[in-house]
Amino acid sequence: MTATEERAAGGKTRGQLTEMAWDPITRIIGNLGVYTKIDFDNREVVECHSTSSLFRGYSVFMKGKDPRDAGFITSRICGICGDNHTTCSVYAQNMAYGIKNPPLAELILNLGEAAEYMFDHTLFQDNLVFVDFCEAMVKQTNPSVLARAEKTQAPRRNVHGYKTIADILRAYNPFEGEVYKEALRVSRTTREMFCLMEGRHVHPSTVYPGGVGTMPEPTLFTDYQSRLIEIVDFVKQAVAMNDDVFDFWYEALPGYEEVGRRRVMLGCWGAFQNPSIVDYRYETMSEWGRAMYVTPGIVVDGKLLTTDLVDINLGIRILLGSSYYEDWTGEQPFVTHDPLGNPVDMRHPWNQTTLPAPQKRDFDDKYSWVMSPRWYDKKSGQHLALDTGGGPFARLYTTALAGLVDTPYVKSTGRSVQISLPKGHKLPEMTLEWNIPQWSNAIERDRARAYYIAYSAAMSLMFLEQGLARVRTGDMQTFTPFEVPDEAIGCGFHEAVRGVLSHHMVIRDGKIANYHPYPPTPWNGSPRDSYGTPGPYEDAVQGMPIFEENGPDNFKGVDIMRAVRSFDPCLPCGVHMYVGGGRTVKKIHSPMFGATHG
Repeated sequence: MTATEERAAGGKTRGQLTEMAWDPITRIIGNLGVYTKIDFDNREVVECHSTSSLFRGYSVFMKGKDPRDAGFITSRICGICGDNHTTCSVYAQNMAYGIKNPPLAELILNLGEAAEYMFDHTLFQDNLVFVDFCEAMVKQTNPSVLARAEKTQAPRRNVHGYKTIADILRAYNPFEGEVYKEALRVSRTTREMFCLMEGRHVHPSTVYPGGVGTMPEPTLFTDYQSRLIEIVDFVKQAVAMNDDVFDFWYEALPGYEEVGRRRVMLGCWGAFQNPSIVDYRYETMSEWGRAMYVTPGIVVDGKLLTTDLVDINLGIRILLGSSYYEDWTGEQPFVTHDPLGNPVDMRHPWNQTTLPAPQKRDFDDKYSWVMSPRWYDKKSGQHLALDTGGGPFARLYTTALAGLVDTPYVKSTGRSVQISLPKGHKLPEMTLEWNIPQWSNAIERDRARAYYIAYSAAMSLMFLEQGLARVRTGDMQTFTPFEVPDEAIGCGFHEAVRGVLSHHMVIRDGKIANYHPYPPTPWNGSPRDSYGTPGPYEDAVQGMPIFEENGPDNFKGVDIMRAVRSFDPCLPCGVHMYVGGGRTVKKIHSPMFGATHG
């Protein structure tokens, strides 16, 4: 059963459709393509298909491997968030081996993952997303908006220091803008913070099942803290600039809330384990999942359906439909029941078998190597096409609604998340508040990213305090010995930078019999499933209005790119474009500008 909603057609007479494609939209790994049909008479995207032309097959060659190698192998799934995979794999292995990390190891992992969030979100937001909002781009796509920005004072200029909205947009110009260059410096600092805790970026060298190999000396935490204080003012200013720019965008372009908008259907698997509660036992997963400092949950139409990781786990379904695979449901299941006795569906990752079936791309049939993860809602009988909101949007949304996080630095109120940051070198102590917005759209996904950087920075302060306190009392244990069992199952739930991440493992005869990692991009970038439900990229772009002032001949597709990139789909190292009907546009739009953009 479908789990999206139709956009109102408004009784328009359909104009001539122009086929346009951007393929690939890439970010280090993976080949993402977006194929559209656009009605320029009505300024609307009528149809959208999201494709991936790359098969990688980690679930295939993980079979037969030593389970202890899983974290090191799966970190290579991604050249950006490999540490998230290692951490998630460690969580799954801990469950399978029946062990838990010492509390100090959990704090070190939390600090490493917090640094990764700060690093990656800063780099993506200020060096990639805002290229689509910078002065150089807006001058080409919406000159009237730029003219208005020149005359509009920035409401929060006392925080970030830029007088007008146009001044902020100039600061986003690549290679030459002040914010662009400062973000690169901050990314270096946060990467150093990560390496202090996990050894190497992005493939950790000190993260193992049972704990970490990091030496927990006092200077480990003070070196991290000194770097954190260096960047807190930048974080405060980034939130203020994001709010100023995005609030202006709504005012300057009425109706822009429809760009990238889809029904609120969000998934978050939780992050930042609570060291005093987590034990990685499946039987207690509901309790330690809710104790995470980012609350797991599923939100539909603004309502929190569950915060129970057991429910979340059992509801995962891997559908095929438009993807290049054969069905496996006729085979013998690996897992019939979970450790609590609940039945496990044949389409659950524990039971999945990857059977690739390469073929010609056909948008009426098979057109992508991405499968279609869905979450089965027993109450509605729907397979929900959840998205992650690019990661931060879902994390903040579920945490805000759940009202479970209550720390000295971050508090969830049931309708918002309050984030307290300390005094920096220039700005005073400041409390920021992310409020649940009216829409799930491109702007709110992007806005949430800046707030989540602040969230990660704030939580780091608590983890630092707790880590130093343990070291001062002589608690230096960071590793728990273990043995690999002959037969076991495990599952790990974590948040990769751009959203939900799960690892499911089955061990037979001491080796991996089945292993399936599901990062956020399959959830967000999935094609139409076996029920015909479009994936989130497709759903967010299809039916959306176009505000770019250019016509078909010099169309940049900036609104479409903003919609897709708001999900943080991986580094856009290049965008290729063609127009259908045998006519090729010779001018290629690069996602970046050099110093000669003017």
